[in-house]
Amino acid sequence: MTKLDILSDPICPWCYIGKRNLDRALEARPNHRFEIEWHPFQLNPDMPREGMDRQAYLDAKFGGRDNAKQVYDRIAEAARATGLDLDLGGIARTPSTLDAHRLIHWAGLEGRQTAAVSRLFKAYFEDLQDIGDQGVLLDIAQGIGLDRAMTERLFETDADLDDIRARDAHARERGVTGVPTFIIAQQHAVPGAQPTELWLNVIDELAAQADQSP
Repeated sequence: MTKLDILSDPICPWCYIGKRNLDRALEARPNHRFEIEWHPFQLNPDMPREGMDRQAYLDAKFGGRDNAKQVYDRIAEAARATGLDLDLGGIARTPSTLDAHRLIHWAGLEGRQTAAVSRLFKAYFEDLQDIGDQGVLLDIAQGIGLDRAMTERLFETDADLDDIRARDAHARERGVTGVPTFIIAQQHAVPGAQPTELWLNVIDELAAQADQSP
C-alpha cells in the first residue's frame, strides 16, 4: 500500500472539491493502493472557539461581500464541474474547526475518518450547519457510527486539543501554506484541488511500479 496523507480543513471549499476529484479516481480504480489519512490544518487558526458572523468574516478576509462574491463565484463554478452544489452564500457563521478536527481524529481511531470528513463537508457546504457547534458534531459522530455519549464526554474535556494545534503548527513549519495538500508516500507533496485525471495517472503509475517489483 502507498500512504496518502491529506492536510485539509472542513470549511475549505477547495478541500471538498479536491476530495470529490480524488473520490472519482478511487471509484474508477477500486484496486488502488492508497491508504488515506487526514490531517488537521486550520484556515483560521486564530478564530474564536465560538466562531464569528459570516459577513464580519468576509469583511475582514476579503474586504467585503462583493470581493468575496467574485472569489466564491469561481469556487462555485469549479464545484459544479465536479458535481457539487455548494450554497456558499447561505452560510451564516464561520466556525472554529478545532472541534471538527478533534472529531476527525477520534473517527480515525475507529476506522471512520473519511466518513467523518465527508459528513463535515456536506454539513457545512450543503446543509448550512454550524460545524463549530458540538451538537451538530455529535449528530455527525452518531451518524457515522461513533458512540454519541462517549464523544460528548470527550468534547467536555480538552482531549487532543493540544495535539491538533501542534499538528497544525507542524504542517506550517514544514512549509504548508494552504490546503488541500496531498503527500504521496511521505515524499511528494501535491498542493491544491487536483483533477481526477491526475489521480488516475498516479494510481496507474503506482500499480505499474508494483507489477515491476520482484
